Amino acid sequence: MISRVHEDSDLRGYGRYTLTETEHDQILGVCAEADGLFGPPRRGTYELLGWVPEDGDVQGWAGSRVWLVPDEEPLDAWLIEDAESCGRLPGTDSLVLTGLDDYEGPPEGYRGSVRVHDGRRWLGSCREFARVLPPDEETPQLVLRGLLPGDLLRAALAKGTRRALDLEEVALEIHDDQGELLTDRTFWTEIRAWHPSSRGKDLIDLELDARLLHPPVPDHARPLWERWFTGPPAAPGAWTALDTRRRGAWLDLVREHRCRRPHRDRPAGHAYELDGRHITDEPSLYLALGEAVNGPGGYFGGCLAALDDCLRGTFGYTAPATLLWRDAATAREHLSHALTPEGGTYDLFAVVLDALAEGGMRVTLA
Repeated sequence: MISRVHEDSDLRGYGRYTLTETEHDQILGVCAEADGLFGPPRRGTYELLGWVPEDGDVQGWAGSRVWLVPDEEPLDAWLIEDAESCGRLPGTDSLVLTGLDDYEGPPEGYRGSVRVHDGRRWLGSCREFARVLPPDEETPQLVLRGLLPGDLLRAALAKGTRRALDLEEVALEIHDDQGELLTDRTFWTEIRAWHPSSRGKDLIDLELDARLLHPPVPDHARPLWERWFTGPPAAPGAWTALDTRRRGAWLDLVREHRCRRPHRDRPAGHAYELDGRHITDEPSLYLALGEAVNGPGGYFGGCLAALDDCLRGTFGYTAPATLLWRDAATAREHLSHALTPEGGTYDLFAVVLDALAEGGMRVTLA
């Protein structure tokens, strides 16, 4: 039997992870360790037969957003996120890509030719596309170790019926070392098993079948999460030494953290200053802009649509205002040639300047 040692109102902030049922925001339990949050996400596998590279073969990580553009009309391009190249299949002319499937593609049964780009440059083309079907996936497991259960969870465990152990929709709140909310994960779950924990009296290890709405945090992002667990960055530019892939993961953390916190808009007429020395890819553009407006670890959009939303207020900004963009030539060099999903060219640097101007921010390039 699990004894009651805390009132539920005292549980929040007790550990890094807080499990909450979402309908009434009632705490189910808290713990300091969660297994299953990090790990390799489920990736799709794609064989590109008759691969012809555009400018050297694709090796290793291919891009955060890789678009496959079918030659057949009127099919739209589809997306593979966090794409990796496994290289050529031995003895064939095929290239193998893996990545996270876009929910809109690829078209069912499509085996035609495609061209491939990463949003900046064409990677190559193939005469035939094939999606390799993965084996059936087991329901992922999340284990909350050393969990201090709340009243609702105690009652469910005491009853022990299948209905009682079906927790339906829950949220796993993830806190930093200061107890501040970093992010959360929402999922549908059933209790698989529970047993006394070696981490202390009155604690349990709770095993959940977790149909996560987010994929697991990949291994390349785990060191960044560990950094954020100590608290948000105290100085700007903590991301500048990262490569594009990890800058994207840092931007994801910035978005998840800052979008869950209230923002106090500065009064109109504020003068901002942007350090543009490290803007060499799209994630760094939004990271630098977020820090210019909202300080270290600040968020001010992660794509053009999100930037438009931020310019309308409630994200630290009130129009009109001014922005001094230092070392703007770096961003102009790296962002002036971009590709739409269908492969059309556009100037991302110019588009961002237009968006800022339309949002009431007068930009001076230096």
